[in-house]
This record gives sequence, structure tokens and C-alpha cells, in this order.
Amino acid sequence: MDDLAGFLRTRRSRVDPVAAGIPVDTRRRVAGLRREEVAHLSGVSVDYYVRLEQGRATQPSEQVLDALARVLALDETERGHLHRLARQRRRRAKVPGGRVRPELVHVLSLVADAPAMLVNHRLDVLAGNRLAGLLYGRPLPGLNSARHIFLEEAERGLYAGWETCTLDVVGHLRLAAGQFPDDPGLASLIGELSMGSERFRRLWARADVRARTHGRKAYQHPLVGLLELHQENFALPDESGVELVVLSAPPASPTADALRLLTTLTPPTEPPTPAPTAPRPPHRDRPTPAEGSASGLG
Repeated sequence: MDDLAGFLRTRRSRVDPVAAGIPVDTRRRVAGLRREEVAHLSGVSVDYYVRLEQGRATQPSEQVLDALARVLALDETERGHLHRLARQRRRRAKVPGGRVRPELVHVLSLVADAPAMLVNHRLDVLAGNRLAGLLYGRPLPGLNSARHIFLEEAERGLYAGWETCTLDVVGHLRLAAGQFPDDPGLASLIGELSMGSERFRRLWARADVRARTHGRKAYQHPLVGLLELHQENFALPDESGVELVVLSAPPASPTADALRLLTTLTPPTEPPTPAPTAPRPPHRDRPTPAEGSASGLG
């Protein structure tokens, strides 16, 4: 799903040779650094670096990885991702289970004035409080933020910063793919998004990684209008991959007033279970239309 070789290739292609101290002329046709230039700047042999990019060299040392991170100008998130990818061949991380402790669900119910959710590494919403359900206008268990943003086009208007949300989602899933490469559910989700969204395919090919722990999140709610919220992600300390996500509003702000109005609405309910029907012949679903670059995580 994700590999060290592909990550090195994409990072190499984005490095400015001049910034790396490589003289260039008008005849240069290579985007970024050449393999031999990365090897020279990192202090490894050209043959060894070529084998790294071909996936034939295993277990590079910490010193080699640090040198590559320096030459490729990786930020802190990308550096951690590089080391995680290199460790995959030595120790595969166990895929977390999906069970949520009842105590955690109770904690959500104690958060009364802000939408709050429990979200796993696949961006499945495992549970949410009453205000989070009102924000999304639907019951939250079963909602996947990535699928919601990329494939459920009828809901695109909910995200005031849709394009930024798509970058955050893809960057998060890239990190998750590096951490849990053997997760079949994550592989299936990435395949579904790749088939259904042209924008997802483009962003995924860039191999960018993002670790968003806090920041602004804007929603255009159909009933109460613009909600400019602050998102905080709290990773649970049990290595489950689950985060508590809280969306808060500044005190005495228009968004705080809108959230108070939102609490007066009736919470969404589960749709009624349809009555059993006689089996029908199989049919082909209509393909999901490809996403454009229109501007629009949970």
C-alpha cells in the first residue's frame, strides 16, 4: 500500500537542485535531484541508493535515514514517516481493533458545547456526541470522513474549505498506510477512493503526508450557516490509532451562537430498516462520477 521506494522517489523529485547546492544549466531535464546526487549528498554509494529506490535494499540504518531526510529536506512529519516505512520490513504494526470502550463514549456525552467524535486511523467515526450528529445531520457511527469528503458529492457543501480538507485527508491516510501497511480495511478504502475520485488519485500519487493535530475547520451548515471552528485531535495513549476530535468555537463568537442554536434542533435518527423483499437479479451500480478540482475531514 505504501513503500519506502516510492516515498523516496517522490521526495527526490521535489527538491530544488540549486537549494541543495547542485549547479544546474538550461540543459537539465530532471525534475528535482538525480539518484546519484542524492547518494553523494547523503554519503552513501550510488548503487545502494538505487537499490533503496528499487525496493531491493532492506533495513537502512538510522544514520542513513537521517542523512536522506536532511538531503530531501523532509519536515518532522515526513521524517517520522520515512523511519516508519523503513521499519516495516523488520516489525509490522498490528492492525488495531475497532472496539470502543463504553467509558470513552460516556466521555463524549460529557462534552456538551462542542462537537466531539472518536475517529480511527481509517477516519471511521466510531462514536460522536449529540452536537456532532447535529453538525453532520446524520448518525455518526458508520460515517467515514474520507468517503464523505471525496465521494458523497451531495454533502460537499458542508465543508467550507473542501480543497484543504482533501489535502488533510490524503496526508492522514498516507501516514496511516505507513503505520498499518497490513490493514485490509485501509487498503480497501484507498482503492474505493481511487476508483471514485480523480482528485484523490492525483493527491495520492504525490505521496504527501500530513499530521494534523489542531487547526481551523470551517463548515457551511445548511441550517445555521457558517461555523468557524477550532479542531483539536487528542491521540489515545493505547496505540489503538483512535483520536478524540473536538471542534470548539471562541466564546461569545457568531459560531458559538450558531452552535447554541444547533443544540435546539432535533438530532438525526437512524433510517428505518426496510422490510425484507424477494431476491432480485444482480445489477451493475452506476459508477461514482469522477471528482473535479472544485473547491468545497471530519
